[in-house]
Amino acid sequence: MELAGYFAALLIGISLGLIGGGGSILTIPVLVYLFHIPPTLATGYSLCIVGFSSLAGAYKYYRRGHIHFKAAFYFGIASIITVITIRKWLIPVIPDHLFTISGFAVSRALATMVLFAVVMVVASLNMIRKAPDELPFDDTAPFRFGKALIRGIEVGILTGLLGAGGGFLIIPVLIFSFRLTMKDAIGTSLLIIAMNTLFGFAGDLFHHRFNWALLVPITLIAVTGTFIGRRLGQDMAGDKLKKWFGWFILVMGIYILIHEIFLK
Repeated sequence: MELAGYFAALLIGISLGLIGGGGSILTIPVLVYLFHIPPTLATGYSLCIVGFSSLAGAYKYYRRGHIHFKAAFYFGIASIITVITIRKWLIPVIPDHLFTISGFAVSRALATMVLFAVVMVVASLNMIRKAPDELPFDDTAPFRFGKALIRGIEVGILTGLLGAGGGFLIIPVLIFSFRLTMKDAIGTSLLIIAMNTLFGFAGDLFHHRFNWALLVPITLIAVTGTFIGRRLGQDMAGDKLKKWFGWFILVMGIYILIHEIFLK
């Protein structure tokens, strides 16, 4: 199963390189089902893998001038503060057993996987539907700080609780609120995701013990995948790939819901 997990890590990186996001949503299922890491601990592993993979992807966009640093700063600061707050003060106090309904015990691990599956379904629908049309770029247009702040907090909650990047939430805001082109929105989103996840992972270093012999190879393979994906993306239609990948994530999200609720 570990061999399949390493291959899946490569696919996660390739998807980030190909379509600028989406792949990170598979990190938790790969860690839980293929590497048998407990869901609550897997979120910390995911922060590292997603962080460095997104940073590698952002670097490629930076070299081509497709990162808007002002937008990354204003959007990122709210999400970074939220991530740090959740990982440092909220996660450590969540009990292993949450509640019981009609004899059915809801644990912290179960709630994590179910919530993650719901996020996967929402993310998949965002990938399947038609991409938003770009607005004419206007560097003088005023930023909508309020909306960016709210979305930044939402992404911070998602990243803090589940270790996911949240690119499907970030990119529409960058297009409509910050008036960025699609390429600039993807590059900026990758930088924001990298900042959020790496800050969250840095905080986790003080609370969890990681299996570095496992984490480092997975991260390096995922990072390598981003460069492969970026190269392949020059010859493939990104919108069509994004839709196909969206259907795959939808099936995976439904499978996780069925597996966690009915098959355990």
